Amino acid sequence: MSLVAGVDSSTQSCKIVVCDAATGQIVRESRAAHPDGTSVDPERWWEALVTATSDGLLEDVEAIAIGGQQHGMVALDEHDEVVCDALLWNDTRSADAAGDLVRELGGAQTWAEQVGSVPVAAFTVSKVRWLAEHEPESAERTQTVVLPHDWITGRLLRERGGFDGWSTDRGDASGTGYWSAREGRYRDDLMELALGRVFEVPRVLEPAETAGTVANGMIVAAGTGDNMGAGLGLGLQPGDVVVSLGTSGTVFTVSQTCPTDPTGAVAGFADATGQFLPLMCTLNAARVLTAAVSMLGVDLSELDRLALAAEPGAGGLSLLPYLDGERTPDLPHATGTLSGLTRSNATPENIARAAVEGMLLNLRDGVEALRGQGAEVDRVLLIGGASASTAVQQVAGSLFGVPVSVPAPAEYVGIGAARQAAWALSGEPEPPEWSPALTAQTGADGIPDPSGPQNEEMVQRYAELRQTVHRTG
Repeated sequence: MSLVAGVDSSTQSCKIVVCDAATGQIVRESRAAHPDGTSVDPERWWEALVTATSDGLLEDVEAIAIGGQQHGMVALDEHDEVVCDALLWNDTRSADAAGDLVRELGGAQTWAEQVGSVPVAAFTVSKVRWLAEHEPESAERTQTVVLPHDWITGRLLRERGGFDGWSTDRGDASGTGYWSAREGRYRDDLMELALGRVFEVPRVLEPAETAGTVANGMIVAAGTGDNMGAGLGLGLQPGDVVVSLGTSGTVFTVSQTCPTDPTGAVAGFADATGQFLPLMCTLNAARVLTAAVSMLGVDLSELDRLALAAEPGAGGLSLLPYLDGERTPDLPHATGTLSGLTRSNATPENIARAAVEGMLLNLRDGVEALRGQGAEVDRVLLIGGASASTAVQQVAGSLFGVPVSVPAPAEYVGIGAARQAAWALSGEPEPPEWSPALTAQTGADGIPDPSGPQNEEMVQRYAELRQTVHRTG
């Protein structure tokens, strides 16, 4: 049996799965925590990887790939040493910089047409501009900018032999804002627009290309961004739309063409197979539920029970779940809004239900935005920590208007990275066939598919509240 490993270096932790290269069956797993925050010393990522592999996890592994959180800016000096803490995707201090960049290139339509995506605070290009404006000494020392997965891949090769320069893949590169998914190349003019000069960037590898080989012969594959890794791990087909409910919320699908969305709601990312990954991202997903847990003084299982005990529509309560600001819609300084509160509906049940509905209504907008870009939506795949909630599954079944399937709980970013490693190991033109198991589906296995006037009223009420509070449609 040939074994491959996939790493998910996420915001919160480093998770590793070791899989059978032929079938994708998970043989063993490990994890280690990352520090919380919106900026971090990249060395903490390496320490977590070392901790997670300290028991010989990779001893008989023939290939490995790193999946990592998108967008994070890792600035390196002329000696490839880290200049400052990496700014992560969820760091919103670069919001004004993003707006400036959009205007300076000629507006959102120009960015959408030339790059495929419109910068927001999360994008690397916005963070580079912020660095230039607010930490000029660090900006002056910066010679190279890489992404989190690039840095870990390079650190692995430097530590164990085989480093031949920084590398990335087209999927993660497409989240920088200065690599055009539409043109398939870096844009020097956009790097200069951000930093005032062109800086060095990683070479972009093909999906099954290798970044290098370490001293013991283990292949290190290209790696990719976390959403691209999840898409590869799930084996997405046309018509499949993923709704991921982790720290952030994402909605994405695979496409043969790059979208052009001047609103910025749908980013035109590349995927990990040579296609495209139209994607909408929110800052707020599972943490909306943990905030409700804290507010109500219950645990997640009790929150689930309370939400299921309430009627659809939460008795008239609506939650705009912008608890950490928001990326889509682009409201980095927003806060959450609970509307419609009366003495009669102020119950724990309705508040719990409003939290679930608000989180999912925010993601429903993403599904509709993909439809607006011409994406097929035949089935929603619900993944991420919050997808295990029965209340979340029920509400999703009513909101998305198509069957909702729940793949078995698994580390799909890590599985996708492992599948990429197996692809690089095989040398075949296509990745190996790995199929995730489904644990539930709307209309079957006890998950109902309620719909009707209550659902329509809930959607309309949410849209009107957002327009009233934030003047955004």
